[in-house]
Amino acid sequence: MPEDNAGRIHPLMTRERSMELLKQYNRDAFHLQHAETVEAAMRYFARTLGYGAEQEFWGLVGLLHDLDFEQFPEEHCIKVQEILEQESVDPEIERAVVSHGYGYRVDVKPEHEMERVLYALDELTGLIGATALMRPGKSTLDMNVSSVKKKFKDRKFAAGCSRDVIQQGAEMLGWDLEKLMEETISALQEKERAENKDNLHL
Repeated sequence: MPEDNAGRIHPLMTRERSMELLKQYNRDAFHLQHAETVEAAMRYFARTLGYGAEQEFWGLVGLLHDLDFEQFPEEHCIKVQEILEQESVDPEIERAVVSHGYGYRVDVKPEHEMERVLYALDELTGLIGATALMRPGKSTLDMNVSSVKKKFKDRKFAAGCSRDVIQQGAEMLGWDLEKLMEETISALQEKERAENKDNLHL
């Protein structure tokens, strides 16, 4: 990823167009929700890791990361390259989206910190979301690391959320698992608080 981050501060792709594209290839409410969850988490990490000026870009990567999964599950992280190239999407967004399939779909290794964050939190947001649904309030707001860690160790729970990818993602970032969990929980709590605030004004 180039050192010049002008394209990450002012991405050519807009969120509005990204949402149109996402809905063009995805109909399942769960997939749309997951995309927006990862988008919010990526924006959170952009700010907390010192990339505040790039948070729109980080968010777009999160929003589009599973663009091809619903319609092309066997070509996930592969078909998306064709789709994004047809849309003339920023090459940096395309590379970041593709890199989250490293090791099982593609050989594009996450190198930029943003790519490593995406790789680490994608599966983890799913695990945290599933954990929240098991709680009385179905909320992340009263959740802590120990709750998620307990579910992490139970591989039969939310079995589709790869523990190996989550662990590898933490290692890529040079973090321990607890730090990754704590920060990702905080990201999802921030999203939930914002949604609750918006709902109060409806």
